[in-house]
Amino acid sequence: MTFKLWSIGRHPAHVTAPVWRLLSFDDLRVLELYEVLRLRSEVFVVEQRCIYQDMDGFDRQAMHLLGVQDGELKAYARCFEPGIKFAEASIGRVLVHSAARSTGLGHALMEQAIVATAQVWGPQAIRVGAQAHLAGFYAKHGFKDMGIPYTEDGIPHLEMRRDA
Repeated sequence: MTFKLWSIGRHPAHVTAPVWRLLSFDDLRVLELYEVLRLRSEVFVVEQRCIYQDMDGFDRQAMHLLGVQDGELKAYARCFEPGIKFAEASIGRVLVHSAARSTGLGHALMEQAIVATAQVWGPQAIRVGAQAHLAGFYAKHGFKDMGIPYTEDGIPHLEMRRDA
């Protein structure tokens, strides 16, 4: 199942709007999967200096949202139907390439992930396991702290939920 989502929101004139693709695991081409795993490793393992098993067995159940800008993967998130990661639909592995940060791409990614989740599974509550220092980012997209802090791989996290 492949969906093409068009870019939403405004982008500065000097920034090329990303092209968004939402793909099931089976629809990811080999090169796309390689780029996804490479970027996830670059951000979550190398940048954050966190040795952990990124390939956690959930990729086959996810819809993968890829943001391609100027021919390169610059943004990514995994979207899950309810009952896989949480009782609610969920979004995870949210990332933006270091060269594309502070451009608004992260906010565009979250907007697209919310739209994608509603497009595939219908409008509903969405939960994220957010790194605690990014709580303000998620709050801008309607997510509220559920008061369930936890530590994952040495990094403080919060469970946050966005109502439908």
